[in-house]
Amino acid sequence: MTTDPARDLLLDGFGRIRDGVPEVVDGLSVDELLWRPDADANHIAWLVWHLARQQDDQVAQLADDDSVWLGDGWVDRFGLPYARDAHGWSMTSSDVGQFRVADPGLFAGYHGAVHERTAALVEEMDAATYARVIDRSWDPPVTVGVRIMSVLEDAAKHLGQAEYVRGLLERRR
Repeated sequence: MTTDPARDLLLDGFGRIRDGVPEVVDGLSVDELLWRPDADANHIAWLVWHLARQQDDQVAQLADDDSVWLGDGWVDRFGLPYARDAHGWSMTSSDVGQFRVADPGLFAGYHGAVHERTAALVEEMDAATYARVIDRSWDPPVTVGVRIMSVLEDAAKHLGQAEYVRGLLERRR
């Protein structure tokens, strides 16, 4: 049996994000999820939502499919006051402040669905897929491999930010 080291590393990395999302929201009240260290900071709820949305949208594009946000009805379950296709890019502090959530369990559920889609895509990838150019407007052009690493990096950064905000929140208790 042969393995693909790149696939194994990507699955491990995305698996760490999958495991980290429930851990960062577990046991927090809605008020705690929406707590902001200062008036312009992002809160845990927005950070976790955004990391899932960016992963969902970019993986959906790579898979040439609908996002689970729209296709599986997560947009309606969350009921956010944003455009249905919003994902957090270019949102203002005021936009972040409008974020509301009634059920803290939505975060792990939504990201779990995103992770399943991501893992399925990664399982199908091979060397030719990694090398396929998907955006020639950059120098060097962006390949599928570069894009999937970018998605993982962005998710890891936002999870780390959410973990940091949780640490600040716990110090306040």
